[in-house]
Amino acid sequence: MAILSIGASVDSVRPVSPDPSSLEWGLQDVSGSDAGRVMDSNATMYKQRLCQKRKLKCSWAQPTATQVAAILQAVNQEYIYVRYWDAMDGCMETRCFYVGDRSAPLQYVWVEGTRYKTLSFDLIER
Repeated sequence: MAILSIGASVDSVRPVSPDPSSLEWGLQDVSGSDAGRVMDSNATMYKQRLCQKRKLKCSWAQPTATQVAAILQAVNQEYIYVRYWDAMDGCMETRCFYVGDRSAPLQYVWVEGTRYKTLSFDLIER
């Protein structure tokens, strides 16, 4: 079973190849605009959580130029659907995400093939 699958719609989700070498699950709280510290004697903080959003930190070690291009093309739309193992729900989930900044430091360009040191980006739930 693929660790990560991506598509433009729920029905078009397909496995990413190769699997990420690292996939870190995270949960972010989204707070109200008036959240923060109150200037009382305890300097009380009010979070005012509106909702929670998943964040997946994805990275691939030593991917080829072809693999990097295919993965970057798969996440290039404004919003994508991602199927992944959700740590909090304890099962495979499919949710809508957008991609953060992408980074792919070049390791070498060679006649027999180009390699990147890593490919990494965050997927943030919409």
